[in-house]
Amino acid sequence: MTKFFLRAHSRFEFRHSFASRHLSFVIMSDVQIHPTAIIDPSAAIGGGTIVGPYCVIGAGVVLGPNCWLQHHVTLCGPMKAGEKNRFYAYCSIGQQTQDLKYRGEPTYLEIGDENTFREFVTAHRSTTSEGKTRIGNRGNFLAYSHIGHDCTVGDHVIFSNNGTLGGHVQVGDYAVMGGLTAVHQFCRIGRFAITGGCSKIVQDVPPFMIADGNPAEIRGVNLIGLERKNFPSESVKRIKEAFRLIYHSKYNTRQAVEAMQKELPQTEEITEIVQFIEQSERGIIR
Repeated sequence: MTKFFLRAHSRFEFRHSFASRHLSFVIMSDVQIHPTAIIDPSAAIGGGTIVGPYCVIGAGVVLGPNCWLQHHVTLCGPMKAGEKNRFYAYCSIGQQTQDLKYRGEPTYLEIGDENTFREFVTAHRSTTSEGKTRIGNRGNFLAYSHIGHDCTVGDHVIFSNNGTLGGHVQVGDYAVMGGLTAVHQFCRIGRFAITGGCSKIVQDVPPFMIADGNPAEIRGVNLIGLERKNFPSESVKRIKEAFRLIYHSKYNTRQAVEAMQKELPQTEEITEIVQFIEQSERGIIR
């Protein structure tokens, strides 16, 4: 007999077509759950969510409304995901950290709204109860991409296939990870930055820049990405001037920051680049 769990006190209808031998869905308070799915009684599932065949939703999982789990999806808690998230086949979200320092306490993953996790994507909870792995809104994580423990990932990001983050990595809004990009732990990827395929990232990638290679180098400004987001031409011009001062002048990094502060209008984008560099612990890619 197929085993399945339902939330306590939920009203539901279970339909089984013996003639066709096809299992239909369990309907519980506007939630559709295939009878082959296994749902821990402590999990909370928002209305309008569809849970497909052979999915496993563990203890401490909270799903917002209108999410969709295709089939063979595994969600482990404690984790919380917002509304309209889409989980494709065999992705595994919320598993415990791979960090050997983990000592068994409850740790956390928090996901925003309208993200897409394609096949075999993995995202891990934090290593300690004081930390949290965070994923923002409307991200697109393609097959086999990985988000390590304690990472912070912004909104509107794109991870191409096999984009991989070590622990404690920070990724800014609208960043794009090229396929097979690997990011060393504690690195940062700035807002609107993009990495080339098969890149090895071992230092920080400043906002608006293109990083490519093994090890990666900064190749230029992400002009196409900025154009697609309708950046004003004057803003793009200032970013290009900042790039020139950092990468195509006689200045070292500290001197380039001082030159940007003296020679360029302190627009939002220039201030963002300066602050990103000043806050870097691993140094920026040169």
